[in-house]
Amino acid sequence: MMSPNLAPIPELFVSHESAQKLKIEASELPSWDLTPRQVCDLELLMNGGFSPLKGFLSQADYDSVVERMRLADGTLWPMPITLDVSSGFAEGVEPGQDIALRDQEGVILATMTVTDKWTPDKAREAARVFGADDIAHPAVNYLHNSAGTVYLGGPVTGIQPPVHYDFKARRDTPNELRALFRKLGWRRVVAFQTRNPLHRAHQELTFRAAREAQANLLIHPVVGMTKPGDVDHFTRVRCYEAVLDKYPAATTTMSLLNLAMRMAGPREAVWHGIIRRNHGCTHMIVGRDHAGPGKNSAGDDFYGPYDAQDLFREHQAEIGLEMVDFKQMVYVQDRAQYEAADEIEEGATVLNISGTELRRRLREGLEIPDWFSFPEVVGELRRRYPPRSQQGFTVFFTGLSGSGKSTIANALMIKLMEMGDRPVTLLDGDVVRKNLSSELGFSKEHRDLNIRRIGFVASEITKNGGIAICAPIAPYAATRRAVREEIEQYGAFVEVHVATSLEECERRDRKGLYRLAREGKIKEFTGISDPYDEPEAPELRVNTEGVEVDNCAHQVLLKLESMGLIAG
Repeated sequence: MMSPNLAPIPELFVSHESAQKLKIEASELPSWDLTPRQVCDLELLMNGGFSPLKGFLSQADYDSVVERMRLADGTLWPMPITLDVSSGFAEGVEPGQDIALRDQEGVILATMTVTDKWTPDKAREAARVFGADDIAHPAVNYLHNSAGTVYLGGPVTGIQPPVHYDFKARRDTPNELRALFRKLGWRRVVAFQTRNPLHRAHQELTFRAAREAQANLLIHPVVGMTKPGDVDHFTRVRCYEAVLDKYPAATTTMSLLNLAMRMAGPREAVWHGIIRRNHGCTHMIVGRDHAGPGKNSAGDDFYGPYDAQDLFREHQAEIGLEMVDFKQMVYVQDRAQYEAADEIEEGATVLNISGTELRRRLREGLEIPDWFSFPEVVGELRRRYPPRSQQGFTVFFTGLSGSGKSTIANALMIKLMEMGDRPVTLLDGDVVRKNLSSELGFSKEHRDLNIRRIGFVASEITKNGGIAICAPIAPYAATRRAVREEIEQYGAFVEVHVATSLEECERRDRKGLYRLAREGKIKEFTGISDPYDEPEAPELRVNTEGVEVDNCAHQVLLKLESMGLIAG
């Protein structure tokens, strides 16, 4: 008999002939343009990676998953897989209706029969699924500030998978991996889940796991959505390929997983186990703080270091896949080898480089020792992350109207242009309104869109090695955070709060805007009839009252110098 992990599993795709017919029919249906996260989810629904799900969760399944990590029929499933849409789109859709699901280029990937439509309690979802309704958690922030307000549920009919132009030979569906394992005669396969470049500690961990499980090794990195600030997947895959020959070719393979992670710690570990079971694996490595998002708003870790292992162990039989649990691996200098942190003899000299320290060394061009990583990996990381003084970056001024943002930004631009080592672009609020957002009004929605446009342009400038100086009001903390996350994929984001008081801004009011706002002639005016979310932890806070513009701009220069962004 064929091993259960090698037998084909059901997919949600229709035949090629049916797909062609369905494409024509679907062109008449209401269409939802999927977000990047929804594209990842849909792909794994259609190819069986999310088996036994047949589509986006119904309300009954959603409620059950949120409360008890199970579908309504009792099947173990820890993560809500929901189609979140805008309230405007939801108003035109009713249960019983079919909709077309399109990628961001408008290509129809699937149809969905809507069976449920509801407005979720997002605070409850955050608390139950992620452990706290705390927007320091990236998935909770996404839930409240990016996800749609209404959820749709229902079965999906797959027409075609999303198109990937990168690393095609490394992308495998669950059935393709199962077929490969059958062909190679692999009966036991241990999966290594990763969203980071591979260093020597990871190699030692995977070698040990394969030996312990007496299994072949599948390196299975996530290339969908990971944690904001992570190394981009193009760089990571190049790093993986650079060191793949360090593994025995007969017992190791690598495949890319287009998964949108939620960084949900223990629940995520169980979810990853189910996904790897669907991909034909029999074992999975679960390490320290698996899929942890870092610190909460109080500065503490969201999850305990081994909470994920404990929850996985509790549900291991139902997952249908064995856990290979590992503690943190550290380098023991006396023995010139990596060992598990809990196995080290007392008095041994232990060396370790944290992720923060690695980023600092890359940023400052410092040595990264051979005991920590492979020269090939370090080379790829240095290509992607040159020293900060050679990178692009964004200086983002925020403050009330009349606070002095534009004046300081102009002075800073001149000082940076005087240095002449990188092109400098000023994206002033009024100038952007005239040239980039002239059709927008001043509603919250339009102001958010204006700031996101500024963020997009700044991210392109930063990505291409230039300096972007932005000077909008940017009143909303959630929007500033979204812009920060977009820009920090490519370089530094330096938030400067121009902390001029409202009274002083009104006193300086050359345009008479505050007076008109006080008289009710300008609606939704920041500081008067609309709130301003003061930055809690900007890189720099500047007070302009009684201080010369030149001095304020110089404060920003000193901050950029201290961060290594400009030469001292």
